[in-house]
Amino acid sequence: MKRKKTWTGLAAMFVLALSLTACKDTKTLQENEQLKAKVADLQRQNGQLGNNLETVTADRDALSKELTALKTERTRSPKRSTKKVPSRKHRRK
Repeated sequence: MKRKKTWTGLAAMFVLALSLTACKDTKTLQENEQLKAKVADLQRQNGQLGNNLETVTADRDALSKELTALKTERTRSPKRSTKKVPSRKHRRK
C-alpha cells in the first residue's frame, strides 16, 4: 500500500512538473515572439532613418554648393562705389 502511494505521489509530481515546464515554455515562446516583433519594427525604423539620412545629406550638399556659388558670385561683382555729389545749394551763414 505504501509503495502505491509513493508511485502515485511520484506520478503526480511528474505530471505537475511537466505542466509547469509547458507553462514556462509557452511564456518563453510568447516573449520570443514579442521580441521578434520588436526587432522587426526596429529594423524597419532603422531603414527609414537611413533613407532620411541620405535625403538630408543630399539636401545639405546641394545647399552648400548653392552657398558656395552665391559667395563666388558676390565676390566677382565689385561693389559700386557711389560718389557723393556736391550739393548745389549754398549754405546760409
